[in-house]
Amino acid sequence: MGGIVDRKNEHISICLEEDVESGRAPGLGRWRLDYRALPELNLDEVDLTTQLLGRALRAPLLIGAMTGGSEEAGRINRVLAEAAQRCAIGFAMGSGRVAIERPEAMASFQVRDLAPDALIFANLGAIQFNYGLEAEDANHLVREMGADAINLHLNPLQEAIQPGGDTDFSGLLDRLAGVVEKIEAPVLFKEVGSGIGASTARDLAKLSVAGLETAGVGGTSWARVEALRQPEDRAQFAGNALAGLGVPTAESIIACREALGEDRLVVASGGIRTIEHMGTALALGANAVASARPFLEAAQGGVEEVVTLIEHYIHALRVLHFACGARTPLDLRGRLVEAPG
Repeated sequence: MGGIVDRKNEHISICLEEDVESGRAPGLGRWRLDYRALPELNLDEVDLTTQLLGRALRAPLLIGAMTGGSEEAGRINRVLAEAAQRCAIGFAMGSGRVAIERPEAMASFQVRDLAPDALIFANLGAIQFNYGLEAEDANHLVREMGADAINLHLNPLQEAIQPGGDTDFSGLLDRLAGVVEKIEAPVLFKEVGSGIGASTARDLAKLSVAGLETAGVGGTSWARVEALRQPEDRAQFAGNALAGLGVPTAESIIACREALGEDRLVVASGGIRTIEHMGTALALGANAVASARPFLEAAQGGVEEVVTLIEHYIHALRVLHFACGARTPLDLRGRLVEAPG
């Protein structure tokens, strides 16, 4: 297999070996959590249990969407899925378009045998519905992967830099309105590192969506990733020049929560690298946080290394809640002080 499969392998190696950060902060440093020197709480009382889309998670934590479609991608997905199962957190697949175009690639996404209880998200590029895909293609992915929900990702900047990218986004919102109604699983829309701003969040909130994932500016820049794959000088220049273009994660969390109200999900992602980032994202209004690159790096060492990372995250997040006097993630909501300067 070549083409799209080779691209998947290139994405993995570039993200592991190159500097592909956006060069901008996720905006979460604008606030500090309201630390309580007198929390009036027993650490043992802290309960991070989170209900998302019918699944109970030990903590509001997801392994973010990364990869699929090649033998190496399949290995990584199986490592991550087993870790997600053992630690009772969620797991999001990378784009499943390759499995639609090449059915033999579906095996790299089939991890339900290792993760029978985990919350699993399928994933498909929203732009593909302007290029011939139908709702049934999304339903096929959900069924074959045994997924609980599907992410439809929005990535105009990445597509514009990517060699042979799909860039006709005209009329896509109207098309998506019809597609979403026919998808037989909860649908979330997400970006891939450039964020969802207020106007886009309001547009998407009009659709029958279960939620939005920010994937804001502050972490991996897929414009920079694609620039490293581009043989053309001007495309390389554009990808690097626009690596930080978009909506910082903090701003996107606020915009998505305002657009969706309290009844639908906001998943915070985009440069969330620290426990304080996670806590601040929850305090700003996210239901859960997702991170990708730290788990991709840990997956190179196998399941135990990923499990160790997750367990460290969960423990530190419990301590953070305790130190802020919050028994649950919902109690943490709004416990922020604007940072000076």
